[in-house]
Amino acid sequence: MSSVPQKPRITPAALRPGDTVGIVAPASNIKRDLLEAGCDTLRRMGYRPFYFDSILDRDLYFAGSAERRARELEQMFAREEVRAILCARGGYGANYLLPLLDLQKIHPHPKIFVGYSDVTTLLTYLTDATGLVTFHGPMITKDFARPDGIDAVSWNAVLTNWEGPVNLAPGSGATPLVEGVAEGILYGGCLSMLVASLGTPYEIHTSGTILFLEDVATKPYQIDRMLMHLKLAGKLEQVRGVIFGEMLDCVQTENQGYSLQEVILRVLGSFNVPIAYGLRSGHVSQRNVTLPIGAQVAFEVEDSRVSLELVEAPTTAGSSRVRQATP
Repeated sequence: MSSVPQKPRITPAALRPGDTVGIVAPASNIKRDLLEAGCDTLRRMGYRPFYFDSILDRDLYFAGSAERRARELEQMFAREEVRAILCARGGYGANYLLPLLDLQKIHPHPKIFVGYSDVTTLLTYLTDATGLVTFHGPMITKDFARPDGIDAVSWNAVLTNWEGPVNLAPGSGATPLVEGVAEGILYGGCLSMLVASLGTPYEIHTSGTILFLEDVATKPYQIDRMLMHLKLAGKLEQVRGVIFGEMLDCVQTENQGYSLQEVILRVLGSFNVPIAYGLRSGHVSQRNVTLPIGAQVAFEVEDSRVSLELVEAPTTAGSSRVRQATP
């Protein structure tokens, strides 16, 4: 089983009022009205949205060709005035970018990079391949385009104003499943995308992590199957803790007679690690929580309490910073 590559972690520069935020569409095509609605929210938050006109291209269900999408992402990292990069949406298609991206055009320009769903593929790849802390959080045509779509507390604490250790669990919807205490690197994202990486050159590295897993509209037996896939692939053996997302609409039928929590415990209960459920990041009903992928966290699950504390800054004032990897 492969372990987390011991690369120095790179924390990107924090967002400041007036900063330019680049918007990319690395997967499915997007609608102009939702793009503009999301940009309006960014402006109200004090940022300057920027995107290339080609972001509205279409090729089948993609936002243009894979080559266009890969070059768009590289250019946003390279542009000096762009301080952070937000994805417009997920959908499907980020996996096409993996063999096309030139990391030498990305690694020298570490920046905040935010997304979820299909974008999980890019979050974990960039974190694993370059050491860059990436961010599982709100997207422009989804959360920014609707009222109450962004969790302002986590957005500000993680991306703009680090003032020491911060607990991301209160108000996030997280509830206990298995008690315990652990520390590790926060890692993960959309369960379907994580499982899809197995057996490829971009396979996820989970050893030593607090693993975050979320999905949407996926039946419990499908969740079971994917968790078993991770288990049989050895990807859960050295995980230090697991925290699930809201798991929106992950039911078989309205009166199915069992809970998804029971399904999870059947697969994971024997691992003797803390497990929590319901943290609202990714596919959520409201207030999408921003999580730093690749940052060190302390995870504690008690009988009636969940704590997910960031113990180091996921962003830094001024220029980006390189830290030695924590085993």
